[in-house]
Amino acid sequence: MKLSRRNFVIRSSQLALGVGLMGCAGASTEDANTSTEDAATELFFDISLAQWSLHQDLFDGKLDNLDFAMTAKKEFDIHAVEYVNGFFKDKAKDKDYINEMKKRAADHGVKSLLVMIDNEGDLGNTDDAARKTAVENHYKWVEAAQQLGCHSIRVNAFGEGTREEVAAAAVDGLGSLATFAKDYNINVLVENHGGYSSDGQWMMGVMNTVNMANCGMLPDFGNFCVARDGGKRWEGDCIDTYDKYKGVEEFMPKAIAVSAKSYDFDEAGDETTIDFKKMLQIIKAANYTGFIGVEYEGKRLSPYEGIRATKALLERAGKEV
Repeated sequence: MKLSRRNFVIRSSQLALGVGLMGCAGASTEDANTSTEDAATELFFDISLAQWSLHQDLFDGKLDNLDFAMTAKKEFDIHAVEYVNGFFKDKAKDKDYINEMKKRAADHGVKSLLVMIDNEGDLGNTDDAARKTAVENHYKWVEAAQQLGCHSIRVNAFGEGTREEVAAAAVDGLGSLATFAKDYNINVLVENHGGYSSDGQWMMGVMNTVNMANCGMLPDFGNFCVARDGGKRWEGDCIDTYDKYKGVEEFMPKAIAVSAKSYDFDEAGDETTIDFKKMLQIIKAANYTGFIGVEYEGKRLSPYEGIRATKALLERAGKEV
């Protein structure tokens, strides 16, 4: 269910009330229901909320991880969520805690879609022992994701070495993890998250070599920095950027989820660095009809304002494509 449905219900109710006051006929309940359903089908995708959008409040203790699903529903009228393991990093094997997360989401009619996994080791590590440890570190999150009712975990394809060396290692790491996850009916999704993983041709070469149905992509509208000054993974200015539109288009054949990254907005409500309409045209052309996650990462607007602005832009641009 999307915000447009709620807005249309409100407008329909107001219209019906106005017609009643004027003593006019013609606004039947059947007509209102039909119009409401039409409004709900205007978008070719559903909208979810990435937990990282609220990372400031979560890290500061202003928002508890257990209340995230409720917040998505009550604050933003979003009915599906994507968790980040860092906000319950010591709870992966705590079945009572995971059950409580699941219960609270269900109580508010919120779907749990996936868990984003960070800081569990590099799946593209060229050292065999270190890569094996990284793969096994992800097992507990596969199990937690299944318990939550998610369809996927999101992982990274990091590694240090030449393009060829890291590609071979990533094929092994991702393939091994996907083999384990298959028995849990969990997908292993790679997000373009910097380095080689933000190079569409490199990443799709890895994906096509792994060639497993449950190993796919989570294209992110941002995150297309291939190299930074000083060779660091996160810090430093970006010195090599992959074309974001080309990258998303290359990733879409393997996409099982999509992330609508946003940073800032102009007076018209458009993202200042990403053409959302162009992105949605690429996604629609790939016949994708799943969830697109709101992931606001800006500084000027508050997280709550940024989430609302991103959602509004997705809804507006989605109706135009």
